[in-house]
Amino acid sequence: MFTKALVRPPAANLCEGITSAGLGPPLFERAVEQHSAYCEALERCGLQLIKLEPDPQYPDSTFVEDTAILVEGVEDNFQSVAVITRPGAESRRGEVTEIRSVLAGVCSQVFSIREPGTLDGGDVCQAGNHFFIGISERTNEAGAHQLVDILEPFGYSCSLIDIRGIDGLLHLKSGMGSLGNNRVVITEALAQHMPEDFELIRVPPDEDYSANCIKVNEYVLIPSGYRSLPATLRDLGYQVIELDMSEFQKMDGGLSCLSLRI
Repeated sequence: MFTKALVRPPAANLCEGITSAGLGPPLFERAVEQHSAYCEALERCGLQLIKLEPDPQYPDSTFVEDTAILVEGVEDNFQSVAVITRPGAESRRGEVTEIRSVLAGVCSQVFSIREPGTLDGGDVCQAGNHFFIGISERTNEAGAHQLVDILEPFGYSCSLIDIRGIDGLLHLKSGMGSLGNNRVVITEALAQHMPEDFELIRVPPDEDYSANCIKVNEYVLIPSGYRSLPATLRDLGYQVIELDMSEFQKMDGGLSCLSLRI
């Protein structure tokens, strides 16, 4: 069960962040409203929020997921572990300083990705005791292998997926989300990379953005505006919360990007 989440509201210069979406600049006031609704949804899921102040020094800093990987040790290693990333975009690397300080207060061990490795949290999808790690324009092989070396002693297995040739996929989790019990929501482009023992909930190509969903305790949070996924999830017995993500989508962001769940 998740008990806490670290979040950071968008800064007023959100529009100065990095994006390749081609959807136009985000509307700041609407982004603030959407982030507030997101936080309320996390609280509805039973989480206590650790709220950081907006940081205009880093326009992309609302996407806190990219700065760290948070896990619990398995088997005989029941301890909270934080892996501080080294973002692939140089303009974002300063974001990790405050995150490291905050997580040091709530995690029993803190590790860091080192040069020449780069790693974005959005490229790391935990599915039970297995981690899928995307090799992308933001995460390189050196960073991925460092993460593997950190996670395996805690009882986790890992596999790497090269997504650099998949159009429209900035991060691995832009195209997949874990629901637990070896069940994942996934785009058609990524489905071929999944092991046979995983149950795949495929989203139609015109609804690819909806694959970035997050299961938070008894709920599944999904972006609003799609027909296929919410119906499928409800048929499977999930409680679904739909959230408007339009302004964050303009900045290549998704639901998972906006929090670090502990």
